[in-house]
Amino acid sequence: QLQASGGGLVQAGGSLRLSCAASGFTFGDYAIGWFRQAPGKEREGVSCTITSDGRTYYGDSVKGRFSISSDGAKNTVYLQMDNLKPEDTDVYHCAAVEYKYCSNYGSIVGGMDYWGKGTQVTVSS
Repeated sequence: QLQASGGGLVQAGGSLRLSCAASGFTFGDYAIGWFRQAPGKEREGVSCTITSDGRTYYGDSVKGRFSISSDGAKNTVYLQMDNLKPEDTDVYHCAAVEYKYCSNYGSIVGGMDYWGKGTQVTVSS
């Protein structure tokens, strides 16, 4: 089970920090990815991290603005989002991702064995 939280309304240029709390599976057995998808919209991979060794990957649209990190003691992954833009408005979800899909997650959102309900992020201009 994965639970995303931390979304909200922010002005363009602002920041938000999302959290993803994982339970019900061995945290280190999977990478954890963030994707965004609102109802009726296309799914887009945002970022992915291999929690066992700290490797991180980002989609092109968020590189340099978003940062993913993990806390193994809390089974939690964070997504720090800075310099937010109106086009970042979406519903953000986290997922347990098979390792081989993590490095290309920004292009191909695949290998997700578990994901949870998302959190809404709205960026006003």
